[in-house]
Amino acid sequence: MSSLRSDICEWLGATDSEEDSEALINECVSICQMYNLTAKDLQYKWEAFSYGQAQTILRFTRESAADIKAQIQREIQAKNASSVSKSTATGFTRGKLANSAKFVGVNAKGLTGPLKAAAQPPKALLGGTASVPVKLEQDFDGPIASSSRVTFVGQKEARQNRAYRYMYETLGERSETLDTQLDGFGELILKHYRDVGQLGHPGVFSEESCVVVGRIVLDAEASGPGVKLNDQSLILEASRAHGDGHRVPLQLAPDLKIRGGYRGLGGVGLFPGAVVALKGRNGGGGYFIASEILAIPPMPASPAPPSNVAASFDMCIACGPFTPDANLDYKPWKTLISNLNASKPAVVLLLGPFVDATHTHIQDGMVGETPSDIFKRQFIAPIRDFLSQSPTSTVLLVPSVKDIISDHAVFPQCELDDEFRGDPRIRLLPNPARFSLNGISFAVCSVDVLYHLRKEEYFRRGEEVDSIVCEPEAASDPMSNLSRYVLQQRSFYPIFPVSLDVAHEVNLDVSHSAELRVAESPDDPGPDVMVLPSRLKHFSKVVDNSVVVNPSYLTKSTYATLSYSGQGTGFPKDRISADIARLS
Repeated sequence: MSSLRSDICEWLGATDSEEDSEALINECVSICQMYNLTAKDLQYKWEAFSYGQAQTILRFTRESAADIKAQIQREIQAKNASSVSKSTATGFTRGKLANSAKFVGVNAKGLTGPLKAAAQPPKALLGGTASVPVKLEQDFDGPIASSSRVTFVGQKEARQNRAYRYMYETLGERSETLDTQLDGFGELILKHYRDVGQLGHPGVFSEESCVVVGRIVLDAEASGPGVKLNDQSLILEASRAHGDGHRVPLQLAPDLKIRGGYRGLGGVGLFPGAVVALKGRNGGGGYFIASEILAIPPMPASPAPPSNVAASFDMCIACGPFTPDANLDYKPWKTLISNLNASKPAVVLLLGPFVDATHTHIQDGMVGETPSDIFKRQFIAPIRDFLSQSPTSTVLLVPSVKDIISDHAVFPQCELDDEFRGDPRIRLLPNPARFSLNGISFAVCSVDVLYHLRKEEYFRRGEEVDSIVCEPEAASDPMSNLSRYVLQQRSFYPIFPVSLDVAHEVNLDVSHSAELRVAESPDDPGPDVMVLPSRLKHFSKVVDNSVVVNPSYLTKSTYATLSYSGQGTGFPKDRISADIARLS
């Protein structure tokens, strides 16, 4: 049986041997082949159509096949009609062109100020100065280097695997994802703390102490709205495998001990969504009292790369917004690109937002071109000019959930559309992204996770036992601790659920949290360089075995420079130099 036919049988719950269903299956196969659809595509189209007609999802029958075929034909006709008029459309939806009263010439009579400006059609339609044309990839004719100064290795999956359909996740998918995360950490704890034996159930009464693994949850009812995590609002959520999915009130003993952490930290940070390992017992009082917190094992260091002077490279890292909220002139970006033309680094890493959907000029329609044209004119054209002057350089672009040029507005987020590439030396990366340059691993994310962690963090002090001793002593300042949470939790965004006041900055899709992993598995080495832009004060420092960089925002006139010395011995963190620079 073909894959398409078997997928259709699975959807319909039918087999070829059933005479009543054979004709229906054949009809579905014919529709899929005619319109180049998968079985899932056909299922989604039927669910959308039936819900729109009857406000419920109906069973698919022979009559349904005729209805959905007619609906698909109507969609194709509408799409063809839209493509004909696309050249005269001046508005946009997120990432795509469409008609919009903000960007089309509506009647401006009686309007003043920004409203009147928003109602005017673009100059290009009135015979004025058109926007600067930007060549697409297929007609690129600039010089292309025979080889880059760096060897880039990125994620192997194709873009369509990351451009998933969001807002379709079910409660079952969410819970399964969260459970899998807890079970993975449970295995990590058992492997690291060999004397644990087995994990216990936090909700079962016991006279003896046991070790449990669970997720910290804020008891919103007990703490009230707007209250941060504290000793009285802690709840431990267990997985179905090790705790039947129960939520149990958590109390931390006054003489709490912190076991297995870095010496000198003085305690442990807790926040909603943090996965913890606790030693204690449930004495029958309806809560679990923890006498010890077992620190999550740190990510191991990458092996020391061989000495190779040819592997050396330099890099510039900048994060948007690239223009102040008062205008769309992009003066900070123009200053930076001028510096790049002079310094010619081997790698340029740019993180969005490039065209910010929350920018006042965008929201009020005070622009005369589409966001895609703004991006091509302000970024792609100058980047191509830079690459023509530095043909062995590579430019990496990571979007933001605030980018209006992206048609994927959730996190994790796929890379920008290929229409923006325009040059093989411009690489479009997802958000977050993991890649390597000359064997040096990078982990990059444009969401401000450091600020979000700072808002939610509850630091609980305790007595350190069996601590990890390292030289020099592990950094214990607030920025290092926030970065360490990301590394220890093995997630670019370990907070769950997202706080309501910052939810619009994340748009977290829980069922695809596997894309948020800092490493492929909990036992894998940590990244050599981790880039976490934040509104908090810029910094560059070594945290555990990684160099963590917060370049802040380019509108604050700061960016980061990084260099790697291929010649020498030692771990990558000892051969990487990162500094914060200011726009001149």
